[in-house]
Amino acid sequence: MNHPLQCRCGTIKGYVVRPGMATRAACYCKDCQAFALFLEHADTILDEHGGTGIVATLPSQVHFSQGFEVLTCMSLSDHGMLRWYAGCCKTPIGNTPRDLKTSYVGLIEGCLKSDSPSLHESFGSVRMVINTKSARGRVKSTPVRNLVAMVGLMKAVIGARLSGTYKRNPFFEPATGAPIARPRELSKSERERITNVP
Repeated sequence: MNHPLQCRCGTIKGYVVRPGMATRAACYCKDCQAFALFLEHADTILDEHGGTGIVATLPSQVHFSQGFEVLTCMSLSDHGMLRWYAGCCKTPIGNTPRDLKTSYVGLIEGCLKSDSPSLHESFGSVRMVINTKSARGRVKSTPVRNLVAMVGLMKAVIGARLSGTYKRNPFFEPATGAPIARPRELSKSERERITNVP
């Protein structure tokens, strides 16, 4: 069963196929926290310890059925990850590498919330808890589970590269390898404003 994807206002809609292939994670890194602050929705994106719920999968598993034209992206620096969101309502969608050939997207759970099927029904329980040193408070890391899940993800990424399915990526132009939207790279002052928040 596919899992629905939607921004808050309903302009962007889509779905994730083969959700059982995906891996759920909780990331407490400063960059994910800064992204939530940039979108001005930290209270609904971050958990009580500053973590972001992420569903890691291959971009080829993500399909948009409407609102594709309002997909927007930003980056905290000129070499950082591309962080995609809905330009209409600032709902976070996901994070991708800058290189089309690295077939990965970390979908933000906020755009995947659904009563039927639920996140747990589609993607299972959280299998990775990462970057806990940046958590606000004490959060237990899961190094063994992180390693096992990471190996599985890397196999999928390498498999997509070898098979050529990495080209099926809705966030990039297949012919040029360029992102479908020009990344907005934050200025130093903008970056400091959202990364120096306690």
